[in-house]
Amino acid sequence: MLSILIRIGSIASLAALLSLSSAPAIAQELSANDDPAVQRVEPFQVFDNLYYVGARWVAAWLLETDEGLILFDTLYGDLTDIVIDSIRKLGKDPDDIRYVIVTHAHFDHIGGAKRMQDEFGAVVLMTEPDWVMVDQPPEYREYPKPRRHLSVSNNSTLNLGRTRLSFYETPGHTPGVLSTQFTVYDNGYPHTAFMFGGAGLNFDGVERTQMYIKSVQNMQTLPGIEVNIPNHAEAGDVFARYERLQNRQQGDPHPFVDPESFTAWLAQLLVMAEAKLVEEQAATN
Repeated sequence: MLSILIRIGSIASLAALLSLSSAPAIAQELSANDDPAVQRVEPFQVFDNLYYVGARWVAAWLLETDEGLILFDTLYGDLTDIVIDSIRKLGKDPDDIRYVIVTHAHFDHIGGAKRMQDEFGAVVLMTEPDWVMVDQPPEYREYPKPRRHLSVSNNSTLNLGRTRLSFYETPGHTPGVLSTQFTVYDNGYPHTAFMFGGAGLNFDGVERTQMYIKSVQNMQTLPGIEVNIPNHAEAGDVFARYERLQNRQQGDPHPFVDPESFTAWLAQLLVMAEAKLVEEQAATN
């Protein structure tokens, strides 16, 4: 029922964050990003109820509930096949996708949403400002525009079976970035997870930068976040953490449960955003 509701990586990972999510790229790099043969990774389980079904450079996540599946982001173009194939490889049925949560309306996250609607009957959720973006010329490249389904707002919730998700508008990267808090389970033990829907600083303007800073500050006030679920794998060291998870011994902590790193990551984002604000303000004077 809908009630319309990270450990810091390397310096290189933080630098990459500046260009995450649809930044223009040189032709060779863009081709690599778009090539399923290069981008395909085997899907993997991270928690009892959460699976990685994305590509190398852009993430998609599958949350399993007792009443169906929830998909976070859809990739785009031929990469959407990776998502669909991954769901099936995990023994799940894409027809069981009840909701698609789009973190923001850039092609790499929303590009496969219409396909999820058309082929599997999934309901697409996004914030109102980013639904408006869908009707405007795209910032980076064209994508099949999904039909308008549901708009979610700040502090709204989604309940599917016994699973509850809480939504937050965290604008900056786009005018309506959608972030989500939910519970994941490690052998039945619950942990609070959070997906910041748009951490990249590749945008322009004083107002947007101020929005971003306010969003990060608001996230810093959220209590008890233990797990960072990024929409670009590099932002949360996803593959390195999964390698550690595969080698985990009995009694070892879960590599993705790392509240101190999430707190430190937000602090670093704030520092970079404040520096960006100074540059943006200087450019307008």
